[in-house]
Amino acid sequence: MLGVFAHPDDESLLAGGVLAQHSAAGARTAVVTATWAPDSPRATELAEALAVLGAGAPRMLGYRDARNETSAPGQPRWCDVNLDDAVAQVAGHIRQFHPAVVVTHDALGQLTGHPDHRRTHQVTLLAVETAGLADLHPEAGEPWQTSALYAATHPHSGIGDLGPLLSGVGKTLLSVPDEYTTAAVDVTEWLDQKWAAICSHRSQRQGKRPLPALLSRLDAEIRATILATEYFTRLSLTPAPAGRRHLTA
Repeated sequence: MLGVFAHPDDESLLAGGVLAQHSAAGARTAVVTATWAPDSPRATELAEALAVLGAGAPRMLGYRDARNETSAPGQPRWCDVNLDDAVAQVAGHIRQFHPAVVVTHDALGQLTGHPDHRRTHQVTLLAVETAGLADLHPEAGEPWQTSALYAATHPHSGIGDLGPLLSGVGKTLLSVPDEYTTAAVDVTEWLDQKWAAICSHRSQRQGKRPLPALLSRLDAEIRATILATEYFTRLSLTPAPAGRRHLTA
């Protein structure tokens, strides 16, 4: 399993449970992170979180967060990077790692609609398809066809206590219809690992608005209710069987 996420801490908040679950089952897991410099304090926090989840070393693209000028000084914002260049970079990681499953953000950019989340969704969709085609970006390695692509998401019915937590600090709430969610994974067994990984992002446990900080101030039982289920939408990108003579829905 390869996660492709916008910021350090997205991997732990959105898919920390399934990453820990897959690692515990003996699967190889890794995470590509689009923003923040590899020599920043948040890179150190990311390395600690990935170690907790069993997801290897950070794979940081090193671009600037759209809302933080200090995240990667001298680098362009991730949402401003040339699309083809961004796709080639992520496709390179897919070709190098050979994941059966790729997990990324949904089209909304999660509940808050962060532009870096939306950009990561767009780039990853293209990169998964690109990685399987030898004539696209041959410099990025031998082609590799991923079997499944999942978008981490939040259904309307799954917002629960997370809704007032975010709206209370002025954040938006963007969710999808329940039928759009194809997997609801109970990660209770790996909840301690997931929370430890979130806590590794120490800089995000400070202040009023970061989600790790909001979660840290909650009663443990309420926090567990919020974090115990991870929701995903499976996006079909693998080619259909050959031989069809017409298009079907």
